[in-house]
Formats: sequence, C-alpha cells, structure tokens
Amino acid sequence: MASAQAALQRWRLQARQAGDVVLATLELMALATTRAAYAAPRSTALAQHLMRNTWPQLPGFTVLAALLGLVLIRIVVVTAHSYGLSQYALEMVVRVLVLELLPLLAALFVALRCSLPMADEVAHRLHHHAPSGPPADDAHQRLRWLADEVLPRALAVWFSVWLLVAVSALMTLVLAYGLVYGPTPWGWPAYTHMVGRVFTPAVLVVFALKTLAFSLAVGVVPLASVAAQWPRRHLPPNRATELQGLVRMTGVLLVVEVLSLVGNYH
Repeated sequence: MASAQAALQRWRLQARQAGDVVLATLELMALATTRAAYAAPRSTALAQHLMRNTWPQLPGFTVLAALLGLVLIRIVVVTAHSYGLSQYALEMVVRVLVLELLPLLAALFVALRCSLPMADEVAHRLHHHAPSGPPADDAHQRLRWLADEVLPRALAVWFSVWLLVAVSALMTLVLAYGLVYGPTPWGWPAYTHMVGRVFTPAVLVVFALKTLAFSLAVGVVPLASVAAQWPRRHLPPNRATELQGLVRMTGVLLVVEVLSLVGNYH
C-alpha cells in the first residue's frame, strides 16, 4: 500500500513538472510573437546570442555534413550500380540524406553545442541572479525574466537549426550532382527533374514542419525545463532537472521523426 502511494506521488510530481515545462514552452512561444521581444535592449542581447550560437557552429557542421554526405553518397551510388539500380541512386540519396538525416543531425549538433550548455548557463544565472520582489509581482517578474534571459537564447537556437539545415541540404544536393555527373552541365536537366519529383509540395510541407518542430524541441524544451524551476529558483541547480530536459528533448525529436516518416511514406 505504501509503495503504491509513493508511486502515485511520484507520478503526480512528474505530471506537475511536465505541466510546468509545457506552460513555460507556451509562454516562450507566445513571447516570441510579441514586438517587445525584438525591441531594444533585448534586440542587442538577441544579436549577441545569434552571433555566439550560430556562426561558430556553421564551419564545423558544414565539414561534418560534407564528410557524411561524401561517404553515404558514394556508398549508395556504388551499391545501386552493382545491383543495376543506378537510376534510383540519386533519389535515394536525396530522400535519406537531405529529408531525414540532415535535419536530425543538425538538431542534435545544435543541442549539444548550444542548447544544453545554455540551459546550464540559465540555471546558474537563475540561482545566482534571481530577481526578488513582492509575491504579487512574481508572475510579472517571471515573464520579464523569460523575455530577457531565456527567449533570446531560444530564438538563437531556432535560427541556428534552420541555418544549418538549409546550408547542409544545399551543399549535399551540389555534392550529389558532382559525384554522379562530374563537372559537366549536361546532367542538370535530369537532376533537376529528379529533385523536383522528390520535393513535391506535400514533402516540402512535411520537411518544413519537421525542421520547425526540431528547432522548437531543441530551442525550447531544455530551456523550458529550467524555466519551470522558477518557484525553486533560490535552490542550487539540480543536475536531475537538466537530465530530464535532455530526455524530454530526445523524446520529442523521436516523436517528430516518426511522424515525419509516416507523413512522407504512408
């Protein structure tokens, strides 16, 4: 009986924590649609986070995506040629690499390099520089803190994911053409026809929605997990909270990837 009550209490605590994370996520998304989030002095902080968390990641991820693309394109082309399926090689490369692997790889790369370290930074800033005031102003202080400290970092992560996906996708399409056709321009009509056949309007919508969901998951979930600790802001940062944010983010990424696969290949 005691064990059942303890399990029920743990379940209620986890449900309440998940509800706090969802609330913080919705608040961040709502703040992102307001003009005040992009007005000075917040615009200066946003620009600083964009520069710090976007451009330094671009060269490393570009090299990583290029190496991955070279290896996978070569493997797919050689394997398809050995089985007499050369006409399907490029289409398979575009579908697997551009539509599926690169968005997930970009989201994980940004999460490890930007989102998770920023969540740790926000947790420490919340503990050491937590605003204080009358309890009646607590909700206003929380929204102000979200707009000043959390939202610029989340927007920087969103932009970083979109930029890395766009750059790596274009680079992969160029690499695929170069590895198959070489420097000649005569393969361009067939190649563009194949790319157009793959990127149908429905596929483009799913691709854009998946990239948006990935950027939101990476940019919001870890930071929202920290923002949910506002009532306990005077306590030292808890590593278990950061681990829960990582688990929630990974779960959201997996769910989005499964849904995108269902949408593309149902």
